[in-house]
Amino acid sequence: MKFNKTLLSVALLSATTAMAYEADKTYKFTVLHINDTHGHFWKNDKNEYGFAAQKTAIDNIRKEVEAKGGEVIFLHAGDFNTGVPESDMQNAKPDVEGLNMLGVEALVLGNHEFDSPLQVLDMQEKWAKFPFLSANVINKKTDKTLVKPYTLLNKQGLKVAVVGLTTEDTAKLGNPEVTGNVVFNNPIATAKATLAEINEKEKPDVRIALTHMGYYFNAQHGMNAPGDVSLARTLEKGAFDVIVGGHTHDTVCLNEDGTFNAKYKPTEKCRPDFQNGTWIVQAGEWGKYLGRADFEFKNGETKLVDYHLIPMNLKQKIKLADGKSEYKLYQDEIAEDKAVYDHLKKYQDEGDKLLGVKVGEVKGKLVGDREIVRFHQTNLGRLIAQSQMERVKADIGIVNSGGVRASIDEGDVTYKSILTVQPFGNMIATIDLTGQELLDYLNVVALKEVDMGAYPQFAGISMVVDRSAKQVSEVKIGGKALDLGKKYKVSIPDYCAAGGDGYPVMKKHPSYVNTGFIDAEMLKAFFEENKVIDASKFDPKNDIIYK
Repeated sequence: MKFNKTLLSVALLSATTAMAYEADKTYKFTVLHINDTHGHFWKNDKNEYGFAAQKTAIDNIRKEVEAKGGEVIFLHAGDFNTGVPESDMQNAKPDVEGLNMLGVEALVLGNHEFDSPLQVLDMQEKWAKFPFLSANVINKKTDKTLVKPYTLLNKQGLKVAVVGLTTEDTAKLGNPEVTGNVVFNNPIATAKATLAEINEKEKPDVRIALTHMGYYFNAQHGMNAPGDVSLARTLEKGAFDVIVGGHTHDTVCLNEDGTFNAKYKPTEKCRPDFQNGTWIVQAGEWGKYLGRADFEFKNGETKLVDYHLIPMNLKQKIKLADGKSEYKLYQDEIAEDKAVYDHLKKYQDEGDKLLGVKVGEVKGKLVGDREIVRFHQTNLGRLIAQSQMERVKADIGIVNSGGVRASIDEGDVTYKSILTVQPFGNMIATIDLTGQELLDYLNVVALKEVDMGAYPQFAGISMVVDRSAKQVSEVKIGGKALDLGKKYKVSIPDYCAAGGDGYPVMKKHPSYVNTGFIDAEMLKAFFEENKVIDASKFDPKNDIIYK
């Protein structure tokens, strides 16, 4: 797949700029990239992804590129923290050490790098053999950038500048006890200033923005902070040769007609977005893909020659003739690198041991039995919805009862107990709805039938649900009557936002945000913060009355 469009590296270059490259020489370099790995250093139960397979793929590409006279640049676009128990319980040390072994050359701070105290981030930075970057995150104590704003790479005499930029939304998405210690400046304004500085002082040949700002097609970012498309359009043409992004967990691939391929499947061709002289790439989530962008540079011009999203042992479910099904690889299996496998397995095994650690205590029983939670509002359903609602600062929490798989009995609660209740690793999404939009939404969701996983559990809301009339009434949010003109933030599982269990598809709503938080992690944190949970305090009472 060839790309004929050329983008010029013209950002603030002047006629007097001293060029580091040789005239008429063609330089070849390949950008490899991952993002939003969220603790997934280890493969899943289907043997998909994981850093050991990534290492093999990266090494093979390095050999291929070097044999053709080129060099590889390997970048991580943020959010290596939060999402997998074995990682979270070890402060993502296996992830950082794994990324060291993979040969990452720079990582931008994502919003989830601010879930834990800054001391943890500082410790993680010391573990890393690569720089953490962000030009727009300022330490309030020092009034300087919290980490390096950019790094310079030398690739066969070609000077490559990599600038880190973090979404402003981190101020509201991160842990307020942590984010209160820093300032998140406007990343686009910061990019302009940083480019001016490096173009004058460093005179790079190639400029890469390593961002955790999100991809919003046609710059339609809604209530979210502006993302990569806005960045490219606002800066001078070709200010960055490529934006390597993260945050929205997207596979950034456009269809032939220029529309966004929202249903991208592994092994399909992928054409990145091209905005105002800048290519924009993003490789999904969890290391499921390894992004590969092959470039050529000659006489100040950078050209994208080829682009692929390489699936990391991803599998599809195939139905067999006998009615059963099996998982089949999309393409040939990528072997796991033994050194990486052996090193990370020690952490995986240690994580398994830590799952038995007590995270809290409960007085009374939190009810999640299938035959109850799919028929009635329960204290565990309320607690889960509330824990998610509070974590993402929403007004209303909704969870589908199919995501509640067990009860929690009186006594000590372990991490393993939490994962038994919520084993799927569903991420939490938020949407901002007007009162009228919320009412329309509830008139679908609240009427989901019993004895189904779709049956909803609620927090922060009371109402009357009339099944015969098929409508809700007397809706109150936080004890106050619903205001049809006011906006309310709703937390829901991302599975439901995507239309799972027959819920309205909300992923296309302008305010949709995938927070990256995992349901079980939120529940664990809720227990740790409250220490002793009184089950009676989460009694749904008559908040939701069915007629």
